[in-house]
Amino acid sequence: MNDPTQPEVRISRLTRREFRDAVERGEFQACLIPTGAIEQHLEHLAMEHDIRSATCIAEEVARQLAPQVVVAVPVNVGISEHHMQHKGTLTAKPGSWMSLLFDSIESMVRNGCRNILILNGHGGNEAPVYGMLRQWQLYFQAQHPQVNIQFHSYWNLSRTAAEQICETGVPGHAQEYETSIALHLFPENVRHDAMQDQEDRLPLKATAEKGARLFEAAVRETTAYLQAMIAGAHREIRPHLMSWQLDPAQNREENDPPSTR
Repeated sequence: MNDPTQPEVRISRLTRREFRDAVERGEFQACLIPTGAIEQHLEHLAMEHDIRSATCIAEEVARQLAPQVVVAVPVNVGISEHHMQHKGTLTAKPGSWMSLLFDSIESMVRNGCRNILILNGHGGNEAPVYGMLRQWQLYFQAQHPQVNIQFHSYWNLSRTAAEQICETGVPGHAQEYETSIALHLFPENVRHDAMQDQEDRLPLKATAEKGARLFEAAVRETTAYLQAMIAGAHREIRPHLMSWQLDPAQNREENDPPSTR
């Protein structure tokens, strides 16, 4: 059920008049695009976890920053080929997925949003986006110099706090961190009987109380980051990395090219 006391932040629930009027009033300076996945999360979590958690965080951030922020339609399916051995997982090819994401970004820019934060909830989406993000940023810098495009997984924005809350790794996969988030936000998605009889025991460390603190930290840090974007900060363009910089076996000093060694 919709809460009539809360501002509507989802673009899919707005009419064209409502969206147009908001933009003309100077609202919706920023847009959050949640990305995630529909994939296996061990035996005990529903497969929507990644996209539902990212979307819940995005919507709460938008409410806290209302009327400055709108939430675009979530990109539900992610890049999950590595989970396809588990039945029920959906995956997209990186090329088609990236095209859809880019088109969503460009649509929101053409709609008047000047700050776009892709808020990610699935680790498999990170490498493809980070491999292309610099090109996207350079494109928009040339075509729309006022536009700022950034990408972050929500747990990285709040990693410092999350690592103080969790006993185990952040985010893990369907383990303490994600299961705690689910126990707090959507407990109906957690199968407690399966938690007891599956091989991975780390989900048993999860609690709803931890989940509440993790959600609060994610919302707080994402809100602060997006608010700073609106104010003109975080406009950095992702650096270009040479192949030797990506080879840990080289063990070179930062920014020290091979020719100087």
